[in-house]
Amino acid sequence: MKTIKYLTAAVFFMIASLSTATSQHQVDGPSLKFDKERHDFGTLYINELPDAKVDVEFSNNGTEPLVLSNVRACCGTRVIDWPKEPIMPGESGTVKVQFRVPPRVHNISRTVTIMSNAPNSPNVFRMVGKVTDQKEEIIDSTE
Repeated sequence: MKTIKYLTAAVFFMIASLSTATSQHQVDGPSLKFDKERHDFGTLYINELPDAKVDVEFSNNGTEPLVLSNVRACCGTRVIDWPKEPIMPGESGTVKVQFRVPPRVHNISRTVTIMSNAPNSPNVFRMVGKVTDQKEEIIDSTE
């Protein structure tokens, strides 16, 4: 019975330690954190392709200014604009990108790489999706 009490107390202590460690939002030094992990276009249809424009939003959850030194994108993706001034702690910024989605069946897989003074640099943001043939209309056979 004592073993179960000690084991329960040890598990409770470990859970409490982990939750306080992960609840700290601010990191020492500069830190780039994306607002969302990736952008998913979902399923697009060849006859309904949108302009692929994405605003990659991020914030500096560190204690020092975040300075972006270079922003590049892969395979035909253009970086339209990115912050040239330091992003102060607690502030956010946006990298604007765009690309053309070819009108053929394929998977979308694009990346934007951000180089900065953050210790975890470079940071890579992914854009994914799927282009399929024209959407087929569902015919109700009960009519």
